[in-house]
Amino acid sequence: MTTDTILNAAVIGASGYTGADAVRLLARHPNVRLTALVAERRAGEAMDVVFPHFPAGPRAMLRTVDAVDWDQVDVAVCGLPHGAAQDVIAKLPARVKVVDMSADFRLRDVETYAQWYGRSHDHPALLADAVYGLTEHYRDALAGARLVACPGCFPTAALLMLLPLVAAGLVDAGDIVIDAKTGVSGAGRGLKEGNLFCEVAEALRPYGVAGHRHAPEIEQEIGRAAGAPPRPVSFTPHLVPMNRGELLTTHLRLADGATADDLRAALAARYADEPFVHLLEDGRIPSTAMTRGSNHAVLQVVADRIPGRAIAISALDNLVKGSAGQAVQNMNVMTGLPETRGLEQIGLFP
Repeated sequence: MTTDTILNAAVIGASGYTGADAVRLLARHPNVRLTALVAERRAGEAMDVVFPHFPAGPRAMLRTVDAVDWDQVDVAVCGLPHGAAQDVIAKLPARVKVVDMSADFRLRDVETYAQWYGRSHDHPALLADAVYGLTEHYRDALAGARLVACPGCFPTAALLMLLPLVAAGLVDAGDIVIDAKTGVSGAGRGLKEGNLFCEVAEALRPYGVAGHRHAPEIEQEIGRAAGAPPRPVSFTPHLVPMNRGELLTTHLRLADGATADDLRAALAARYADEPFVHLLEDGRIPSTAMTRGSNHAVLQVVADRIPGRAIAISALDNLVKGSAGQAVQNMNVMTGLPETRGLEQIGLFP
């Protein structure tokens, strides 16, 4: 495709937070025409009613997936929950490229998927063809792919940091402890008592303790980088009273002879030419305020005061680089468009 190509795009699950952010980004993408916005339960409503930050006219109406003329769609960005996404995607015409933001095509093993997501994977042929969409590490496989599985927000923040270090043999891949914090939007838009204002405000709490579904995804990719089976990690997420943003503090055991400076050097070399992943200058510590509303991720490594250990910190916006922004980035690579197209916006501050 050329830089003048216009893609007809559909967003499935447009009434959720990740779907809405995909709509927000694609609405300003110079190579995209938003052809259909899909939301089964909100079908017939206008997008600006469902989300008040969208302009009121001309009105974009939500519809069911069966009401879409898929012959008029080139690419679909899917923001449905896990379990629901695989069945909808399986019914789409093979000519439609799909960028999926659910977990349904991230785990390569169907038994692992069933164990962690509570249902069978009924479309193993699609799973076998899906490309894991951590753009910076799967770019060659993404080019020309038909189905891409965007990583979860936590795995994105974790793996951008860890994969170069594990692949270089600089850290012990069997001794990784990830302390993660995320904004409430990471829990989705569904009504849940634990996400009510009075439950979340002025509070900090862990969830999914010793059993969060993003753990096997992180382990899968770390094992792949290490050239070994999935490696177990200790991963604990926490809910923070803010709308969006994600920060991971990862505790690492250094390989024999390695230093924190070696880790920084490996990250600097790996991401030197990447438009969206940045190693901060020595002494600067990542903050969610650095990435809010943007497709950027920031990294830092410091020496722990305990000999032989390092502390690695990564931050990103869970709805952009952790989801919808990465989906657009992958769409660009899949279709041969410039990778940064539609993602050039600087983050919001304050």
